[in-house]
Amino acid sequence: MALFDENTTIVPARRAPMSRTTLIGVWSLAVALVALLALTLIPTSFVIQRPGPVFNTLGTSTDAAGDEVPLISVSGAETFPTSGSLDLLTVQVVGNRDRTPSWFELALAWFDPSKAVIPIDQVFPQGQSTEERNQESAVMMVDSQKEATAAALTELGYDVKPMVRVYALTDDSAAAGVLEPDDIIRAADGQPITETDELRAIINDADGAPVQLTIDRGGQTLTESITPKQATVDGETTWLIGITTLHDYDFPIDVTIQLDNVGGPSAGMMFALGIIDTLSGGDLNGGEEVAGTGTIDSSGTVGPIGGIRQKMYGAKDAGATWFLAPKDNCDEVVGHIPAGLRVFSVATLDDALDVLAAIRGDGDLDALPTCE
Repeated sequence: MALFDENTTIVPARRAPMSRTTLIGVWSLAVALVALLALTLIPTSFVIQRPGPVFNTLGTSTDAAGDEVPLISVSGAETFPTSGSLDLLTVQVVGNRDRTPSWFELALAWFDPSKAVIPIDQVFPQGQSTEERNQESAVMMVDSQKEATAAALTELGYDVKPMVRVYALTDDSAAAGVLEPDDIIRAADGQPITETDELRAIINDADGAPVQLTIDRGGQTLTESITPKQATVDGETTWLIGITTLHDYDFPIDVTIQLDNVGGPSAGMMFALGIIDTLSGGDLNGGEEVAGTGTIDSSGTVGPIGGIRQKMYGAKDAGATWFLAPKDNCDEVVGHIPAGLRVFSVATLDDALDVLAAIRGDGDLDALPTCE
């Protein structure tokens, strides 16, 4: 018996062709994989905002050495125990000019109500370095703390005196070698100065002539002359001495706010409320968990902020049941309030205090302004 025949050709059976449905499925999968790769690798021009850390102004924070310290501390006046929380909210930004979120990450964020997709230029302006942005943000935080302290102490009846403090000198500053950071400018050409706008007006009125400044440096009074330099700002010719300033105050007591690695002005109102609670008997918030946001100036005016939707979700996640929102942010609040969070509209520090009084049980919550 022959086991095989070398003259016999064995022809393999034909493979059945793919069905139309299978072929479409294979191509769909290939296209999907290519699209997913593109969504992962192709650069975008957006960043993502999401809720950031929450800080209780009545609690503690971590200082530069890593130690837990009171977020607000006061010396020179009697302080009182507090309870509950007066939370300030922050927003984290995912992405920067070096690494933007992928299209896939943006798509996921788009359908998450606690996040927002925004153009990168709104957060990282063209031509501004990360260092410059951080410095600007730090200046706004320091300024907000000063304004909050002034508003709180004025509300409590203290005598608060405004002043102009030098924060930094610009590149090629006309004041180089004359002014130093932390100098207090008391007068210009013999006129008392309490606002930066007053100083700016006197410099421009001099029309390039030297301006004589009276300076307080560490308790020592100095008189110095500076010749301004001409510059074009926003298309207009002006005269500058090349400094950035802080709107500062002479406070009758010492208030220290310790909050590292957080910038911007949006915590001002909550700082003010925290200071008032610390210096007042009883619980300003009735021991409740209250959160809020908003800039503030020394007169107590509350201003709008960015990222309020993310801050409402941050407040809810932190356990707050009450939220104080700037009146000018109400158009962003309506229709986006997380379940379980009650939001009130405030335009002034007094408005915020009225809400807290009602929460304590002294008022009608239903009669207070809300975002509608």
